[in-house]
Amino acid sequence: MSEVPSDLRYTSDHEWLREEDDGSVVVGITDHAQGALGELVFVEVPETGSDVTQGDACAVVESVKAASDVYAPLNGEILEVNEAIADAPEKVNQDPYGDGWLFRMRPHDAKDLDELLEAEAYQALLDELD
Repeated sequence: MSEVPSDLRYTSDHEWLREEDDGSVVVGITDHAQGALGELVFVEVPETGSDVTQGDACAVVESVKAASDVYAPLNGEILEVNEAIADAPEKVNQDPYGDGWLFRMRPHDAKDLDELLEAEAYQALLDELD
């Protein structure tokens, strides 16, 4: 069973978001996503300063099994990327909600966060997949 922290928001594409005190949002892939992919061998993150559009591919995670796009969960600007996962992509497998985060962004409209799934709704989505 996948871990689904209750303090995060989720997308149906298996990204998670954590709102920070400064209004920025940290983004990563869920425990379910990393488990389905298997051992990650490569992560490509978006460029700092770039604008991303909700629903567009903005990063790639590659495992021994497959490569998968990571989609921008919101419209916004990339503020920071997790440089540590470039050399150690396994951090995403080991700690998807902590050290394995992918990027931090500033949403163009913070209200868009309200449109994303809460933990209970994301868990229901996972239950349908099982």
